[in-house]
Amino acid sequence: MINVALIGARGYVGIELIQLIDKHPIAQLVAAYSREYVGKKVCEIVDSFTDKQLRYCDDELETIHHLNVDVLFLALPNDIAFKHKDQWQQMSHDTCIIDLSSDFRFDDKWTYGQPETCANNIIGQNLIANPGCYATAAQLGLIPIKDNIDGAPNIFGVSGYSGAGSKPNNNNNPEKLNDNLMAYKLVNHIHENEISRVLDKEVHFMPHVAEFFRGIHLTVSINLKETMEIHEIINTYNNAYISFEFIKVMNKIPEVQNVQKTHNVNIGGFVLKNKHLVFCVTIDNLLKGAATQAIQNMNLSLSEKYNLKINTGLINDK
Repeated sequence: MINVALIGARGYVGIELIQLIDKHPIAQLVAAYSREYVGKKVCEIVDSFTDKQLRYCDDELETIHHLNVDVLFLALPNDIAFKHKDQWQQMSHDTCIIDLSSDFRFDDKWTYGQPETCANNIIGQNLIANPGCYATAAQLGLIPIKDNIDGAPNIFGVSGYSGAGSKPNNNNNPEKLNDNLMAYKLVNHIHENEISRVLDKEVHFMPHVAEFFRGIHLTVSINLKETMEIHEIINTYNNAYISFEFIKVMNKIPEVQNVQKTHNVNIGGFVLKNKHLVFCVTIDNLLKGAATQAIQNMNLSLSEKYNLKINTGLINDK
């Protein structure tokens, strides 16, 4: 069995990870860290968790260097994992460390882990930076056509309020979100920088938060260098993603409701006026935007040792 530990087990993504690890055919959660839930049984918080004895531990990061596990997931808020970077570097000699925050996505000592597009880079690596949720949707939407993009793409993003985390703030305040759409960080968002880094091309990203709980919708607007017909564009996307079961290319405009609680990336609604192309991308921010990719990265890292495939243990709820 693959022994797994999770730090940051209280948050929305942490709970999703617990459920996915529990379903994995050869992985088992042996330690879950949360200051708020310390001493409680994991199954009291995550009803479906099958281990009825495992309890949450205190998440004093300085004390966990002794952990003897195969994989350690860091599902912490931004800027916390970075403070302990030397500790992760030391632990990585024996343990695969997968960080779900933004702390190491721009650090060349860590492998950027977008499973469908970076798979060969991830195999055997022990320091993996999980991509951001918005950045995942945007890069998968743009990569098939990036060589034909003229200028900077414009990306209008809307996320459910779970993307603002479980700690109360304005962006997950039900009173402020009721019948509302709130814009934030309209320039220089960290995911804007992440998308630009991955594509090696400037993008303009405008994020918003809405009153639904989970899911992301992007409307992407680009100008093409060379004219293409719609059927050529759709064929380009189909050819790029034909081998990846979670990426769905469609004619109709994808909707958030259809990706909630799934591992899917839906790309579609392609419309073209002269050389101006617009299309949409939807994902579940907690799953494919975070926990799903973390499990895929675990599988890729350990694939040679355990003969794992990229999507082992993930249930594709259609």
